[in-house]
Amino acid sequence: MTDASSGDGADRPVVVDLHSSCTTQEVESGEYYHATVNGVVDYGVFVDLSEHVSGLVHESTFDGEQDLAVDDDVVVKLTEVRENGDLSFELAALDDYETVEREHSYDRIDAETVGDHVGETVHVEGEVVQIKQTGGPTIFRVRDETSAVPCTAFEAAGVRAHPVVEVGDLVHVKGDVEEREGTYQIEVTEIDVLEGETAADVAGRLDAALAERAEPIDVDPLVDWPALEGMLPELRSVARTLRRAVLEGRPIRMRHHADGDGMAASVPVQYALTQFIEDAHQDADAARHLLKRLPSKAPYYEMEDATRDLNFALGDRARHGQKLPLLLMLDNGSTEEDTPAYKALNNYDIPIVVVDHHHPDPEAVDPLVEEHVNPYLHGEDYRITTGMLCVELARMIYPGLTEELEHVPAVAGLSDRSKADEMTDYLELAREAGYDDEFLQNISEALDYEAYMLRYDPGTQLINDILNVNGDDERHRELVPFLANRAAEDVAEQLDAATPHVEHERVANGANLYRIDVENHAHRFTYPAPGKTTGEIHDRKVEETGEPVITIGYGPDFAVLRSDGVRLDIPTMVEELNEELPGAGVSGGGHLVVGSIRFVPGMREEVLDALIEKMAEAELDEELHTAPKR
Repeated sequence: MTDASSGDGADRPVVVDLHSSCTTQEVESGEYYHATVNGVVDYGVFVDLSEHVSGLVHESTFDGEQDLAVDDDVVVKLTEVRENGDLSFELAALDDYETVEREHSYDRIDAETVGDHVGETVHVEGEVVQIKQTGGPTIFRVRDETSAVPCTAFEAAGVRAHPVVEVGDLVHVKGDVEEREGTYQIEVTEIDVLEGETAADVAGRLDAALAERAEPIDVDPLVDWPALEGMLPELRSVARTLRRAVLEGRPIRMRHHADGDGMAASVPVQYALTQFIEDAHQDADAARHLLKRLPSKAPYYEMEDATRDLNFALGDRARHGQKLPLLLMLDNGSTEEDTPAYKALNNYDIPIVVVDHHHPDPEAVDPLVEEHVNPYLHGEDYRITTGMLCVELARMIYPGLTEELEHVPAVAGLSDRSKADEMTDYLELAREAGYDDEFLQNISEALDYEAYMLRYDPGTQLINDILNVNGDDERHRELVPFLANRAAEDVAEQLDAATPHVEHERVANGANLYRIDVENHAHRFTYPAPGKTTGEIHDRKVEETGEPVITIGYGPDFAVLRSDGVRLDIPTMVEELNEELPGAGVSGGGHLVVGSIRFVPGMREEVLDALIEKMAEAELDEELHTAPKR
């Protein structure tokens, strides 16, 4: 046995305590190490210095006094590293020594450069953001400061490899880089969960890089609009939140109203996020797993939609090891009707972000959401459409798309009949991009038509082609006129059936009131739906009269409301109707000039009569009038 004590006053000997991840690269002959006995045999004892470093203390080096057992802690000296890699040790009796910890030494690469190292053994440090068990290997998606990379480990077919590793762990991965169908991945040979100072250092490095990369891009708005300026900081905050979610590997579930403005809002954001995901993740399938766009038929988040979203989110977490998603609400989400669904998601700590332009109820909504952007919260109104806001949001996320999006705000404004003065600037911007006013209107009609036909399907490629965002330009130019003509024919057929049944009266404030029972006097289950049918009748009456017009299209338990030149505060009317008509179950909302309400069928006549009385008292407003006076 070697006696390495120093009795002559020299520096104390150093004993190295290897980190569990250390390999033989971190040991050297002549050094002392802390070790643990892992086996006792006739010819000596086997010792472990780390998970990857072991060797033999031969009995010939004993002095005969040692009585060692498994799990005993000892100090050993490395005496030889043989050609075959075996290590030989001898026991060391040290009276006094200094312990020094040694970490595993390796050259770490950035995940975004993994494609430059095909066929090489590499080391990556980062956070596990997803664990997916396949029928073969386990796939760990690991994010460092630069990107996220799939790391595959195989234990047995369908068997979870490295079960101690969980989502959120900070890890060191060692493995060989391979290319599979255009995607680069690391075939894992080692994966270790980091702890202590090493984990803290990696966490600090990741957080700093994440904060920097999540910062949105500074872009000037497409048009000079003072009313929009006040919302740009809030849109930047939303862009930051969305970029951070992508970098963290958190899925984004996007819900939008199934109409022209809703799609003009959601498609650019979907496109921008897809591009950003492709840049941030070394996986061609990442966008498919991390982003879903889904239409909502109602102008609010229904419990049915929330239940479906929650079910898919929990299923994806179980099947694919994903984090629970962030919910992004576009062109809906601002009203009290949204709150029951929000509360359901809050039980699972799912963050919610809202960008909308419907009349909001901030007292009900804001406690349940992370961020809420709405022009009404800045003293503006529905004339700033969600599509206009979201084109700016998309450019903050990924500004390289600006040229492809320049026509979209005009489409959004036409779809939602925005009367903003700045529509002139948006239309001019679209003309410069190659879209005349008639074609823009056709895009709006085609979007509305396909929104109805798609029902609850996002129809991603079809909608991209219609809007010409990440679509096929040649197909776009052929498809839009066809769909717009098809929509016009269906509208004409519907109006031929419904118009003879429209009832008219002039109410107390001088406005023309038109009523139509769309349940009994319009084709059902076909385009256009009751809301669109009411809107088309309304537009024609506005054009015919040149005067203030209110139009109501109603069924057994609903009413669709349109006005021109009349300031209808529909959310306030709903509150008053509920107070005045107990048991009517009135709900709904909308803008100053468009909205919808629901009620129990048995109270329809009472609700409609009370509603008309309130409309008859509403203020006439020339600013809300669109048709020239006759």
